[in-house]
Amino acid sequence: MPKLKVNKKEFVLKEGEAVKKYCEEAGVVFGCEDGQCGTCIIQIKDGKENLSEINQNEMDLGIEADGEMRLACQCRIEKGNVECEGYI
Repeated sequence: MPKLKVNKKEFVLKEGEAVKKYCEEAGVVFGCEDGQCGTCIIQIKDGKENLSEINQNEMDLGIEADGEMRLACQCRIEKGNVECEGYI
């Protein structure tokens, strides 16, 4: 089972599960859930290759394809472990 670590809190997820709920539990602020406001930006510290690909909503907000920054409302954990920090 994949693990997600957000702001030093660790969660176990199912493969393909969205990370949004867990980021919220760790204190990441959400202004919307449609990838249009950018308030849920998280910095990927480790395991970016284990997340879904960056989508058009993220690109429209200037998220780079390198995957260092992501919108928590838009990405899913595909496999393995991911560590990130949100802005709280």
